[in-house]
Amino acid sequence: MPKKIVITGGPGTGKTSLINHLDSKGYNCMHEISRDVILKAQEEGIDQLFLEDPILFSKKLLEGRLVQFEEGNTCKNNILFYDRGLPDITAYMDYLGTNYPDYFNDECLGKKYHKVFILPPWEDIYLQDNERYETFIEAKNIYSYLIASYKKYNYEIHEIPLGSIEYRIEYIFDQINTNSID
Repeated sequence: MPKKIVITGGPGTGKTSLINHLDSKGYNCMHEISRDVILKAQEEGIDQLFLEDPILFSKKLLEGRLVQFEEGNTCKNNILFYDRGLPDITAYMDYLGTNYPDYFNDECLGKKYHKVFILPPWEDIYLQDNERYETFIEAKNIYSYLIASYKKYNYEIHEIPLGSIEYRIEYIFDQINTNSID
């Protein structure tokens, strides 16, 4: 079974760029599914499902991320990267002040990742778009909720320093005791 490595962070921190770069280098990656859920809801006439029905949005994310988690058990490589993990779901609901069923916590406690890396807010690269509606200040607040959520589920969190994609990847591999990304 591979080491399951989460790369998380608030919106616009470079997570997807980092994951895409790792993917282009041949590493197995489970990609973010939030945008897919958002786009599907918009096609169905719901502008911002996360704001309009956070529980439904979160259930859809939970279902998708549980599938990703289980699919990860069949990965043949020794490392598997995830663009966000299960605790991201409860972090966002906590950020909104949404009460949620206990099964969200149960899944987060029952499905464990090997390491968690978080990207801090970085104003120089932050952009808003149709799926990323948060301001930079809101993104900073979400970052705090992400840290709290992962700590709630007993994770040690490694903050990835600001820098180029290559520099950030080097930091990740230094932390997981792998000498090379090639």
